[in-house]
Amino acid sequence: MSKIIVLMGAPGAGKGTQARLLQERLHLPQISTGDMFRALGQTQSPLAEEVRAIQLAGGLIPDELVIRVVEDRTAQDDCHFGYILDGFPRTAAQAGMLEELMARQKKHLSAILIDVPLELLEKRMTGRRSCPICGEIYNVYFRPAKVDNQCDFHPAAQLTQRADDTQGNVRVRLETYERKTAPLLDYYQNTGRLHRVDGTRSPEEIYGDIEKILNRETT
Repeated sequence: MSKIIVLMGAPGAGKGTQARLLQERLHLPQISTGDMFRALGQTQSPLAEEVRAIQLAGGLIPDELVIRVVEDRTAQDDCHFGYILDGFPRTAAQAGMLEELMARQKKHLSAILIDVPLELLEKRMTGRRSCPICGEIYNVYFRPAKVDNQCDFHPAAQLTQRADDTQGNVRVRLETYERKTAPLLDYYQNTGRLHRVDGTRSPEEIYGDIEKILNRETT
């Protein structure tokens, strides 16, 4: 049976890395709601006109319309054997709609949370530094530069920190994620679809666990 993979994780948990590995190794497309709405903006379909009218009026896209956009995109040929969802569902109500879509598409859904303690996530993000010349990424806690605040490859370059990686901004992002995601995690926990993967390990170890979950659920 083909798969719908709902991949979840807080900022800094490594969700993007796992989505990329799943794409490369399982040959499943990553379906982003942001990408879908941007692509829809370039078309002239009745669905696109309906979305544009709401956006021009400054309104929020209702759940019923979001799921129609998701269904329209995932009906394409590249999703025949399954797909990875990015940014959807965001609420328990959307998760319920996705269950109905799953049944219509005759697919199997796996909700996978890459679980990382908040204090570790905070260190991963607040510790990030990058070289403004080559883009090399360091972390003051886990992968420091050989010389403090200098790129190993461009010693004249002072490492920089992104504005949204400061401690105050990181805490707000993590608190917002927890508050918004808690009902969704409860939904998948209560329906027996939630799988937690230890996200404190290497990307390959995390991927290995995700692959085992997917294989176990589709055999």
